[in-house]
Amino acid sequence: MALPTIVLVHGAWADASSWNPVITDLRDRGFTVLAPPNHLRNAADDGAYIAAFLQQRTEGPVVLVGHSYGGAVISAGGAHGGDVRALVYVDAFLPDEGETVFSLLGGSGSVFDVPDPSTVFDLIGIPGAAEGNPDVFLKPATVHASFAQDLEVEARDQIVAGQRPIALAANTTPAPAPAWRERPVWAVVGTEDKVIPPALQRRMAERAEAVVVETPSSHVSMLSAPDVAAGAIVAAAESVS
Repeated sequence: MALPTIVLVHGAWADASSWNPVITDLRDRGFTVLAPPNHLRNAADDGAYIAAFLQQRTEGPVVLVGHSYGGAVISAGGAHGGDVRALVYVDAFLPDEGETVFSLLGGSGSVFDVPDPSTVFDLIGIPGAAEGNPDVFLKPATVHASFAQDLEVEARDQIVAGQRPIALAANTTPAPAPAWRERPVWAVVGTEDKVIPPALQRRMAERAEAVVVETPSSHVSMLSAPDVAAGAIVAAAESVS
């Protein structure tokens, strides 16, 4: 049987290049790989975009993969476009209907669960945005100490320089009904993740009945342990081939 297409959805403060090591690995194994942009506005709208992308850019079975906030996006869009057979979450959110990113992080011990967000974020107003919905950037110190702390300094500096901001509303908008209720799920848990603490990742994965793979990595294990992320994706692909 033909191999499924792998579609990789990046998270906040990133773009599709964050998947480059995984893309190389998967292509070397013979997979067709696509990595569309994630608009980082809110999970419902971003999920609708990904669903439209899947409908128009893929043929046959798809394994849909999300990192971090990208997990909320594939949960929102994974049941509404294309032939998505499995979902893979890499250091990612698996929200249930009505949950928000911030509600999941509350009380989790996340570096983002702080009384004063300005200690970890830079909030930038943009033309045309609704009042109270700035774009959110990571402070350089947050990237170096808590977001990608297991990468080389140069790689962390590149994340600081090239980060794509996420709208604040993306973290406060309730999630729609999730695709993970209807499809098999794999989850890669970074045990040194300070953004989505591993206990929270495990709890979300457990309720989704996911196959869990753990790695001693930061929040960006697709960069620090791309072989682990690729391995989980291949396992999901083999299950639907």
